[in-house]
Amino acid sequence: MALVNEFEKQGNFLFRYRGQFPVLLFLLAVPFLYWTDVTSLSDYSKEIYFYSAVILSILGFCIRAFTVGTTPKGTSGRNTKEQKAFVLNTKGIYSTVRHPLYLGNYFMWIGIVVFTYNPYFIVIVSLFYWIYYERIMYAEERFLERKFREEYVTWANGLPAFLPNLKLYKPSIIPFSFKTVLRREYSGVLASVVGFVFVEVLRGYFSVGEWFISNGFLFGLVAAVFLALLLRTLKHHTGLLAEEGRS
Repeated sequence: MALVNEFEKQGNFLFRYRGQFPVLLFLLAVPFLYWTDVTSLSDYSKEIYFYSAVILSILGFCIRAFTVGTTPKGTSGRNTKEQKAFVLNTKGIYSTVRHPLYLGNYFMWIGIVVFTYNPYFIVIVSLFYWIYYERIMYAEERFLERKFREEYVTWANGLPAFLPNLKLYKPSIIPFSFKTVLRREYSGVLASVVGFVFVEVLRGYFSVGEWFISNGFLFGLVAAVFLALLLRTLKHHTGLLAEEGRS
């Protein structure tokens, strides 16, 4: 099989199961948390790691929120089993970068990785993420090129795949919708909070041999679970979050 076809095949497979990436991340974190010597770090260093981790995850969420909040229905990026797209979105954040959702995902998850206090893990996960999502991006772009042909080529030429060029920004054709963000992003926020709690609890167990969760992390987890359940209920059992022309 030609290498381009092999990359596309791998990308489509990984695309279908990309929702399992956080599970792989949690499994990989276990040995690194076990081997990380927390006692060698000062309180100041721990604070730097923690606040950097939170800022990175919030940045990732903001990128995703802006993307989904200004994206019309029918574009690619939110499908679960196969590539789908009825409209090529070239405005808003898609006028600065070709894969903003994957960029947002990276920052959300690398924040949790930074919270492990292990710089080697940060580098390894970054490389793993790039290899993993490079194939997904390749498969997605092959699909879009076949579907939209010259329109896609014209848009993609000169537009970065992963690092935005803000000088190219063109306003979205639809206004930002906070309601769309509430409807679509609650699960990602919950997963991020669970990731931080997972790291904190497991690190505590490896350090002192006891399962423990601080009041701050417990409050954050309870709030995230409550918010996710509330928004899920509103989404599936009411029309309060429904909108025309939004996915």
